[in-house]
Amino acid sequence: MSDTLTPTTHPETVSPPAGLPGEKKKRAASIPGLIFRVLLCLVFGLPLLFMIISGFKPDDQIFSDLTSFKAFLPVGHLSFDNYTAVFDRVPFSTFIMNSVIISVCTVVLGVIVNSMAAFALARLRFRGKTIILSVIIATLIVPFETLALPLLWWVNKLPWLDAGGFSFGWLDTYRVQILPFVANAFSIYLFYQFFDSIPKELDEAATVDGAGWFHIYRKIVMPLSGPAIATVSILTFLPAWNSYLWPLMVVQSEGLRPAMVGIDYFKQLNVSWGQLMAYASMITVPVLALFVAFQRAFINSIASSGVKG
Repeated sequence: MSDTLTPTTHPETVSPPAGLPGEKKKRAASIPGLIFRVLLCLVFGLPLLFMIISGFKPDDQIFSDLTSFKAFLPVGHLSFDNYTAVFDRVPFSTFIMNSVIISVCTVVLGVIVNSMAAFALARLRFRGKTIILSVIIATLIVPFETLALPLLWWVNKLPWLDAGGFSFGWLDTYRVQILPFVANAFSIYLFYQFFDSIPKELDEAATVDGAGWFHIYRKIVMPLSGPAIATVSILTFLPAWNSYLWPLMVVQSEGLRPAMVGIDYFKQLNVSWGQLMAYASMITVPVLALFVAFQRAFINSIASSGVKG
């Protein structure tokens, strides 16, 4: 007796027809979010676009275009006259170099100091650790403007030993623009959150092998903390580059001023708005381009080193 084999049939998967009410509701619900994002881009993008385009226009055209949307369009008489005039009016290369020195030094020292402080709070056991961390976090609510005058008095009294001997006062130096901003509460907290997520078993294994705490910090914890280091570096670099109030208070020598303070050279009786916009574009666009180039790494590092529950 032979068995008859019958082919097994599988029911075909029927895809839902397009244009169902549920899909229409989802599309309709996404429209307000899309409109909000477009408006947000316009709010933040139009002033930047106006600044860049105005740098190529003469002053009279800048004011005449303000009455229409031409202010945001590269139309009319465009030239590089404002940009060439910037180099004649201010020592632009000196200001940029000062900003680079100040920003890079602040980032390097900030990563070292803040990571060491966070490592001690996250990995070491000692009394008062919770209180210290709470005080550090509490300082985040204090704006810098409330500390500017006391800090100015303090740095004017601090001693320093250099080639000329022992002296008092840090004013009109690079160090007064760098050292007060090395230790940062937010950077310490970011490092603390990331270090606290690294398994403690790595410390125990290294301790069994005879490693000390500094060896654990340098050889184990820091190599695993790339996202936190990237986040802290970017969040330290941007305020250091954009610093205006503090350098304006503590620096008088032209050779030590950062790029942001150079804006004051254009705020005189005869203000050339075209030159001012050109200068602002020259000190802003490079940093903006750097951020756009590394925005994916920045967002990923923020997500990786964020606050964990």
